[in-house]
Amino acid sequence: MDGTLVLNPVPPFNFDLSASIFAGGDPQIRSYSDGIFRQVTRVSGALLFAEVTSGGSGDHPEVHLRLEPGSVAGEMAREAGEIIARIFNLDLDLSPFITAVKDDPVMSAIARRLRGLKPPRTMTVFEALVDSIIEQQISLTAAHSIEKRVTRTFGDTLEWEGREYYAFPTPGHLADASPDELRACGLSLKKAEYILGIARQIREGTLDLETHGPAENTENIVREFSALRGVGVWTAELAALRGLSRLDALPADDLGIRRSISRYYSKASRIDTAEARRIAGAWGEWKGLAAYYLLVAERMGIGVPDLEIGP
Repeated sequence: MDGTLVLNPVPPFNFDLSASIFAGGDPQIRSYSDGIFRQVTRVSGALLFAEVTSGGSGDHPEVHLRLEPGSVAGEMAREAGEIIARIFNLDLDLSPFITAVKDDPVMSAIARRLRGLKPPRTMTVFEALVDSIIEQQISLTAAHSIEKRVTRTFGDTLEWEGREYYAFPTPGHLADASPDELRACGLSLKKAEYILGIARQIREGTLDLETHGPAENTENIVREFSALRGVGVWTAELAALRGLSRLDALPADDLGIRRSISRYYSKASRIDTAEARRIAGAWGEWKGLAAYYLLVAERMGIGVPDLEIGP
């Protein structure tokens, strides 16, 4: 197909399974339906509308990327490909995870059922941190509604085929907002102040969230994020997991994660943070990824009796 970039994920990769988390999203921000992922991306300072589909097979996967408006080539095409590769974690090799959990009958069975599932990443760490702050102590349904309003209110817009699309706001855009404007999106005054504080530090050059290298220790990153006003350990771990793909980060204070771990690994109806961390210790450096697999398995209605547990 003319104008389409072809990306080659590290196999195995199941595009439909990996993109399903975006199903039901705001079609003017980010969504997945009928086998197509759609999102506005910021490439070299310009907004482009991305449509992503799958090709190949699980063991020989391809991801097809079409960008509008106009043809995109050279450096912009390369950068756009890197952004999509980031969002879908295309460079992640799942083989070490599968090997690491082979002696865990439940997790290895879930990994087989969800073969090729890769966890998504946000385009920036800033986006992951803002979303994590918004999600503090409220339901995901309410949080997602607020996140959409923040993007629609403060994000850049792209008009394409007679419809407006919205990109997640930059730190500069949010830094110019007032607490009352953020509160109008549904945020509490405290959360508005936390987000404004982080955005303004980034604009002033006193905070850089985006340059953490793969060799950096996740605990140090979580400690650095936790030092920011309004960012506790849960928020920091969630941002590290989503924004940096730190798959050893486990936001064990999360009620959903604790519920999923309890469902598959405990006879108790509820477990506390310490018990969740104890159980997750068996997954080593893959704790965050394993927890994500449990959440997806639960969302799909996969129960322990449905798993083919065995070698």
